[in-house]
Amino acid sequence: MISAIYWSLVAFSVGGLLPAIVLLVECVAAARPRRVSGSGAGAAHRPSLAVLIPAHDEEISLGEALEALRPQLAPGDRLLVVADNCSDDTAGVARRGGAEVATRDDRGRRGKGHALRFGLDRLRERPPQLVVVVDADCIVEPGALDALARRSAASGRPAQACYLMREGQGSALSRFAFVVRNRVRPLGLDRLGLPCQLMGTGMAFPWGLLERVQPELANLVEDLQLGADLAVAGHPPLYVAEARVTSTLPEGRSAASAQRRRWEHGHLQTILRMGPHLLAAGLRQRRLDLLALAADLAVPPLALLAVLLLGIGSASLATTLAGWGALPLALASLALALVAIAVLLAWLRHGRSVISGRELLRAPLYAAAKLPLYLDFLWRRQRDWVRTDRER
Repeated sequence: MISAIYWSLVAFSVGGLLPAIVLLVECVAAARPRRVSGSGAGAAHRPSLAVLIPAHDEEISLGEALEALRPQLAPGDRLLVVADNCSDDTAGVARRGGAEVATRDDRGRRGKGHALRFGLDRLRERPPQLVVVVDADCIVEPGALDALARRSAASGRPAQACYLMREGQGSALSRFAFVVRNRVRPLGLDRLGLPCQLMGTGMAFPWGLLERVQPELANLVEDLQLGADLAVAGHPPLYVAEARVTSTLPEGRSAASAQRRRWEHGHLQTILRMGPHLLAAGLRQRRLDLLALAADLAVPPLALLAVLLLGIGSASLATTLAGWGALPLALASLALALVAIAVLLAWLRHGRSVISGRELLRAPLYAAAKLPLYLDFLWRRQRDWVRTDRER
């Protein structure tokens, strides 16, 4: 019995050490000086494109999003809004904002994935060279559309913008977690010459690629699913750090909690489903990029990783004091140290404008507060798409 518990703790400690190593490698790579390359985004041809915006009851935020996009459109570009199962004036706001509108009413099939498929079917009537997917509550910052289009056209691969929360939105710890996940980690992968995950908005795709690959989009976090499917098919996404897309965190504790639950439950489900698939495909195809994506996907949300390592460390400390051996404690302590170093590097290089050192010290309390959310994943896992209410 003692032996089984001891070696189980060793296994859990090793399991916690592996994502800690991946996180540290990504943060170290992101802290390196930027690569100088002669094939920048400006060297590629700027293709015609269609911006596709799935929108469900987004009359409040959509106007601002369209206003930011219009100056970035070139002659021949299209701007299409899918008003998906709307009960407000989303379609009217879109038309007044200069967009084409495709109205979808199918209460039995709700969610962003279905809206994207509907929009792609509309675009197929007059297909563009490139499709850029943007959420209705996001602001595409100046120059981002051009950078995404040129990088995707030059490579023939999907391109992902840097997606962050706007300054002043939500808690500083929440915004910093976004910086680590959506800026630091993909930037580290890019500087290692590796692909990134898709983030759901600010995504550019060559039209021919979307026609050849028909992944399943009706997923709680369809971005991760789509990126994995495209990578396995030979089209791993590229990260375009200079293209920035920003959004807002929902107002109110209830709305913020609902969004976090949807994001993180969806992320965990995709880890369980797509992680082994990517790993197997990488080994079968002998592709380092797929193995790197599998390793990146295996890193759980930062708060969950910290909670898990603290739990393993506490159990290992108890067994060490009982005289069972110190190996699990040593491994868990090493993993915690690596995570701490990675977070510190990310903060020093990319996060000091987002969060102060004093606020960062509150991270353990932030992680502990999210424990019920992760326990819900075991007993009350969210499987259906639910829109997050936003107020401005």
